[in-house]
Amino acid sequence: QGQGVESGGGVVQAGGSLRLACGASGTICDYVRAWWRQVPGNQREEVASIRTRGTTYYADSVKGRFTVSRDNGKHMVYLQMNNLKPDDTAVSYCAAHRGPNNYWGQGTQVTVSS
Repeated sequence: QGQGVESGGGVVQAGGSLRLACGASGTICDYVRAWWRQVPGNQREEVASIRTRGTTYYADSVKGRFTVSRDNGKHMVYLQMNNLKPDDTAVSYCAAHRGPNNYWGQGTQVTVSS
């Protein structure tokens, strides 16, 4: 149950793109799906989220560059990251939230070189 494994992380040059993907079990398909990231020594920050019917949220730092989407039939959530910057370097986590319940993926490293 819960979150699947993230995929799509890697190393890219500044200005490049990556697409992250994350699966989930059917038991959390109606949860808010989100992407968070964390740099060592810093708090984990929410990057983007999407509700079941498609309402989205983006952190100011990624607006206009990142796009979150979900496929409810496949229980998948995606994060398309364009025009990546070195400041985007972090471990990215997918998450699912509903009320007091939270599920987290294991994380995937995103590294942007200058």
